Amino acid sequence: MSTTQPLGRTAAPPLRVRDQAREAVTLIAFSAATASALALGLLLLTHLGSQG
Repeated sequence: MSTTQPLGRTAAPPLRVRDQAREAVTLIAFSAATASALALGLLLLTHLGSQG
């Protein structure tokens, strides 16, 4: 078995700072939305549980 890589393959260029910042903002927004959805779900469950 050969473990050499083809000659035409090169490493991807590093991301620019603004691309990294955009990814960071996207991650923060996704995390905030997920945390908010989980908090609302738990709040709804506790509210419904206290009624029964």
